[in-house]
Amino acid sequence: MEFELTKTDAQSKARAGKITTAHGEIETPIFMPVGTAGTVKAVQQRELKEDIKAQIILGNTYHLYLRPGLDIIKEAGGLHKFNGWDKPILTDSGGYQVYSLSEKRKIKEEGVTFQSHIDGSRHVFSPEVVMDIQRTIGADIMMAFDECTPFPCERKYAEDSMHMTHRWLKRCCDRFDSTEPLYGYDQTFFPIVQGSTYKDLRTQSAEAIASFGREGNAIGGLSVGEPAEMMYKMTDLVCNILPKDKPRYLMGVGTPANIIECIALGVDMFDCVMPTRNARNGMLFTSEGIINIKNEKWKDDFSPIDVNLGSYVDVSYHKAYLRHLIISKEILGAQIASLHNLTFYLWLVKEARKNIINGTFSTWKNAILPKLERKL
Repeated sequence: MEFELTKTDAQSKARAGKITTAHGEIETPIFMPVGTAGTVKAVQQRELKEDIKAQIILGNTYHLYLRPGLDIIKEAGGLHKFNGWDKPILTDSGGYQVYSLSEKRKIKEEGVTFQSHIDGSRHVFSPEVVMDIQRTIGADIMMAFDECTPFPCERKYAEDSMHMTHRWLKRCCDRFDSTEPLYGYDQTFFPIVQGSTYKDLRTQSAEAIASFGREGNAIGGLSVGEPAEMMYKMTDLVCNILPKDKPRYLMGVGTPANIIECIALGVDMFDCVMPTRNARNGMLFTSEGIINIKNEKWKDDFSPIDVNLGSYVDVSYHKAYLRHLIISKEILGAQIASLHNLTFYLWLVKEARKNIINGTFSTWKNAILPKLERKL
């Protein structure tokens, strides 16, 4: 993997760059649609490529390991061949999913023993096992196996967890470096910064992560319930430490406003289930604000969902029709809403990139932020 830094904003730390992988280029800053189980919910691969213009999607180690299982994925020739997506894929290591199974898992130095949420069967994830699973999945970018601490988190637990994450990282690197890709193309590996919301721990972790000299770095353990301002402080602190010549990935973030604020702090890559999950519940993100399409006020509104996004869908998909579909629980409603929200997220980071390159990012950011958070 290669990363080329194209432009840095003069009034902030926002960056425009380009990541080159075996399955294509990614222009940053970028939002990555989440395809947890090998699919972005309610969206076809053709729509992801042609309508949404996604450049990279996510898969998840935990979910893909459980279903369809590694034998099926390997027999298909990797996740790209299995799901028909020929652009880059990043896989989350499953650390967050194991963290969310708090009543069904036990964490030890060797790894994590957990029960499947599907059938209750017992499994063990260690750093070595997770590296092997991601080799089998065949993602272009593999993530380290870490522990994601909750918020709030006692300092001693956060510190102990961080040190264990660093020890696990060494094991991940050893396994990654001693194994080869299975499908004839290169894979790369990102470590993850932890440390909860403690400034000194985040500093230690960012310095430790940077010392491994990998091709990119991630920031984990944020967007888990802490106030947004605290997330921004931790992100700013870490971005000031992580190397400037490598991409920075803020995991699981977030709202459109979160993304714009963190681009300004120097983050290059984002992912979040929010655009698709909220879409299925009738929440739409637009360039003028947030719409709850279930509200009565949209019942006879025949205007487009967002006139600023261009014509990625037929103009007949207006607010009144989409409201009818969502209220009626028609599957098409979830599809249209998901297409819209993902298109908006990709439009937003593309606009951010354009304004970084043009030297107008800060002015644009100040103009659009108040709109992104208001409810229409």
